[in-house]
Amino acid sequence: MKKSLITLAIIGVGVYLLSGSVYTVSEVEQVIITQFGKPVGDPVTSAGLKLKLPFVQDVNPIDKRVLEWDGNPSDMPTKDKLYISVDLFARWRIVDPLQYFLRLRDERSAQSRLDDILGSETRNAVAKHELIEIIRTTKGRVPLRDVVLLSDVKQDFGALVPITKGREMVEKEIFTKAAEKVQVFGIELLDIRFKRIHYNASVRPKIYDRMISERRQIAERFLAEGNGEAARIRGNRVRDLNKIQSEAYQQVEEIRGVADAKAAAIYANAYNQSQQAVEFYEFTRTLQSYQSIISENTTLVLSTDSDLFEFLNAMKPVD
Repeated sequence: MKKSLITLAIIGVGVYLLSGSVYTVSEVEQVIITQFGKPVGDPVTSAGLKLKLPFVQDVNPIDKRVLEWDGNPSDMPTKDKLYISVDLFARWRIVDPLQYFLRLRDERSAQSRLDDILGSETRNAVAKHELIEIIRTTKGRVPLRDVVLLSDVKQDFGALVPITKGREMVEKEIFTKAAEKVQVFGIELLDIRFKRIHYNASVRPKIYDRMISERRQIAERFLAEGNGEAARIRGNRVRDLNKIQSEAYQQVEEIRGVADAKAAAIYANAYNQSQQAVEFYEFTRTLQSYQSIISENTTLVLSTDSDLFEFLNAMKPVD
């Protein structure tokens, strides 16, 4: 009975010692073995079942996948004194686990150090470039412009400001300088990108006001051109109307003159047939003149030898 208990105790101690000396390494990990807090041996980078000294040595797993760094948006000035909010992200991985462990120990410390390095390099790069260089990418890009604006050569609305570098070159500058600084921590910086760039909240209303002012200038120019064109059209309309009325009046007078000439010729032919016809014509014309000059309340002062006096004197009252 005692032998059985001793055997079970030995087996239990062996299992405990074996479990303390065996560990596994996954495909996404690399391991640093420490003895009393200090690294011993080379980093374990291959996956599988591994051995270590029980109780004395500890296993420190380190991720070997591509890791993410996502910085917080930060306000910083550009070269042309415009405050912008920049949001940056990066991808990195641990290529020297021993150096990484000695200097940083864990991922939280690595993220903090990346915050300092990437934030500082981003601030330096933004301060050395104007806003247009940070936003624009293509140097020779031709903007899409309204056909109405194409006719305005003097003001040249819609033209893009030329750039010398562009956003990709600024990102490359940040990447190059930051990659050199993180190498001492056993980190390889794979890539960095601007995630979002927008104006600082304090300067955003001023930017919007300037944009509104520019658009208002364009609108006022269009209104002025439209009013000028409307005035020109109205002037042409009045001129054409006067021309039409003048030509119509000329034609009317010409027609009236021809008609009067023909009427006079007809009258002349009709009343020149004989002496009696001439006298009758003179008589009828005289009556027409009397009808025009004499009304109900007309008072006449006539000499005794006038034709009208003789005619009126010869008239007999109607009973």
